[in-house]
Amino acid sequence: MVSVVIITSDSHGLVDELIQIKNRHKDEAAAFIHCGDSELEYHSDEMNTFHKVRGNCDFDRNYPEDTHLTVDGQHFLITHGHLYQVKMSLMPLSYRAEEAGANIVCFGHSHLAGAEKVKDTLFINPGSIREPRGGAAGRTPTYVRLGWEDAKELQVEFLNLKGEVEATTSIHF
Repeated sequence: MVSVVIITSDSHGLVDELIQIKNRHKDEAAAFIHCGDSELEYHSDEMNTFHKVRGNCDFDRNYPEDTHLTVDGQHFLITHGHLYQVKMSLMPLSYRAEEAGANIVCFGHSHLAGAEKVKDTLFINPGSIREPRGGAAGRTPTYVRLGWEDAKELQVEFLNLKGEVEATTSIHF
């Protein structure tokens, strides 16, 4: 059986697109993650199924700065990234991941789509579905479909708003 987690970030007020993403993947996803800057209320219908965190543009104080999630043996740390200077380096965030015991870190803030394995930790930035700035899928609005059948190989797919694959990478542990 394949485990799937959908990861998005930096939607900056978009509503219809979040609903479309949730509807498209509702039958396959074990979890939905939003890495902050939704600019929506924490308890809004659009955000109700997401494991979510507060970004620098989110003013609802109900959002936590970080959260944790475990799905089929994978331990996630979810944060926006602005508190860890992710536009400069992944080092501060890697220390936080180590403290949290996470092997997958999901973050946003830079709007740059990418996936990178550093030591035994996979760092995923899904890009932005509103204001992409480049990265793995260029300037196309993206989110991520992360899938695995075997915990030793994870498939990271960067999808556009139509659900089409823009870029993909396999990560081996």
